[in-house]
Amino acid sequence: MVGIIGLSGMGAMLAAGSASAQSLVTIYGIVDTGVVYTTNANAAGNSVFKMPTLTGEFPSRIGFKGTEDLGGGLQALFVLEGGFGVDTGTMGQGNRLFGRQSFVGLKGEWGQLMLGRQANMTYFSTLKSDVLGPNIFSISSLDSYLPNARSDNAIGYMGTFSGVTIGATYSFGRDTSTAGGPAATGCAGEVAGNAKACRQVTGLLGYDNNAYGASVSYDIMYGNTGAAGGLSSSDNTDQRIILSGYANVGSVKIGLGVLDRKTRAAAGVNTNSDLYYLGATWPISAALVLDGQVSRLNVKGSGNKSTLSVARLTYNLSKRTALYSSLGYIKNGGQAAIAIDAGGTVGTGKNQAGVMMGIKHMF
Repeated sequence: MVGIIGLSGMGAMLAAGSASAQSLVTIYGIVDTGVVYTTNANAAGNSVFKMPTLTGEFPSRIGFKGTEDLGGGLQALFVLEGGFGVDTGTMGQGNRLFGRQSFVGLKGEWGQLMLGRQANMTYFSTLKSDVLGPNIFSISSLDSYLPNARSDNAIGYMGTFSGVTIGATYSFGRDTSTAGGPAATGCAGEVAGNAKACRQVTGLLGYDNNAYGASVSYDIMYGNTGAAGGLSSSDNTDQRIILSGYANVGSVKIGLGVLDRKTRAAAGVNTNSDLYYLGATWPISAALVLDGQVSRLNVKGSGNKSTLSVARLTYNLSKRTALYSSLGYIKNGGQAAIAIDAGGTVGTGKNQAGVMMGIKHMF
């Protein structure tokens, strides 16, 4: 965060008895990119050098957030956050201006209530246990929805009380973009006469203290005509349940989790899968941090299994700027064709190795 702008509430100055109201607006962001090399990037087994669009260590973004003190412990708030590709300057999340977050709400001792496009509880469920986060090689490669778990047209709530966190979202139409990809699946919803069309419900229950934490989350999304992923009817569903946790052992943080997914798509195509991950973060020094993680995706009833191993070394030049290197290897079994890098490609059933060198700057 670089810029903080204090603004007198213009409306408050015009209203009698409200001249003391103040608002605070913050501009923030991440610019992160580098160069990645992967093997077996096509059926012929060719390798490729490229500058990735989707993510490096973290997806690039710019955001604006603000609060206004309403008195009595109550605050108004908003967040407008857009993702972009550093390599081309294009907007992310299905070509949306504020595709990462776009909401307004209220906050008090009772928690926070939000209206608009927002991260849902699946997004929050792995934040503390997934030591790599949305790294270019990570569990995001095995399930591309995880870093894109956001809902359009949503009402959201989150509150923390004595270490216990409760959260939920309800979306009237989970995804208005038809641009394709995990962040744009074309299910706008809000259809008269069909209360299930493109609805989405997520929930989370978690507990944290200084030594450890754990959470469980639930996510179900309904389809409608034209929606991606085979969810072409409101009777089609995609459900995820995540159980995750972490513990601090000295200076080392260990995180693990399991994700159970059930898809009930068109034409009776039903898919059940489990995703497991185990990782650790070791701060070697004040500037140098080593992360490692092993994850596995098992599609039940098939030979499709993918195992991903990743190591990442980050050198912090300052509090805002870092250099990093990520190494990864994915083993695909059966007809699996999961690329090691988010947005990448791999030949069917082929294993793939990758390395990325990058730079991240936060403001």
